[in-house]
Parts: sequence; structure tokens; C-alpha cells
Amino acid sequence: MPTKNPRINVTFEATTIGLISHLAHLEHKSVASFVRELALEALERREDLYLSQVAKNLDKDNVKIYSHEEAWK
Repeated sequence: MPTKNPRINVTFEATTIGLISHLAHLEHKSVASFVRELALEALERREDLYLSQVAKNLDKDNVKIYSHEEAWK
């Protein structure tokens, strides 16, 4: 029976899977859900780094700065 979410098969070294299994056990989660959570956290972190770089590139010197109240009038 097909699932609604696609699956990805990932291979780890024995020491890495041992650590992942141990951490999943400590958090009372399955290994699969723990790895999924780690992947989503890594994607969020990369997105944050990318958006920070975009903001840094858009940041300019000598521009007028508006307060929160002024910006939302």
C-alpha cells in the first residue's frame, strides 16, 4: 500500500547509528522520527543562514532608519 509521504533510505556508519539510536531512546522517539527531526532542524538552520546572507547583502550604509511605530503607521 503506498504511503502519502515519500520515503528516503539513508545509510550510516555503525558508530553513527549507535549514537542516533541512543539519542532517540533518550528522547523516547523512534529512530526514524528522530532522524526526520534532525533533518528538518538542519534545513531550518540552512534556510536561516541563507536568509541572513541575503539580508547582509541588502544592508546598506547611510540609510534612514525607522522605528517600529513609524514603519507600521
